[in-house]
Amino acid sequence: MSEKIWIGAIYLKDEGGYEIILKSLRHYKNRLKTIGKSPELKDAAGMFGSILNQQAMKTIPKIDEVVQRIQGNLGDIQSASKLSNDVPFLEKALACYEADIHKAEDTGQEYFVKLVGDMSKARGDLETIKIALDKIKQYSG
Repeated sequence: MSEKIWIGAIYLKDEGGYEIILKSLRHYKNRLKTIGKSPELKDAAGMFGSILNQQAMKTIPKIDEVVQRIQGNLGDIQSASKLSNDVPFLEKALACYEADIHKAEDTGQEYFVKLVGDMSKARGDLETIKIALDKIKQYSG
């Protein structure tokens, strides 16, 4: 029986996928750091907002750990394959970045526009995000 190979490792290491993953993780971290300023939460009940802030602060160190693992495991495919356990977290970061790009475009709200930054680059990232979301879920074999 042949062993399944995580296509995401090939994508991360050999196809440069790590760039959009790291960019999405940085965005996700910034989003969590500023979650209290989010227009979506400004109207939220006080207790709900504080719970979200607490969860955000617990998630930020996890982002830092994942970034370090990515940077430390791009040496070869087998090392990069160790990152397959992080797929749900990577998907969350990619989805957050993608959603915030759309919110910045669709609403023009200052919070999202500032969070996303250069909108022309961000628009270009949308297709790369779709590819990344697809590839990090794939296995061969």
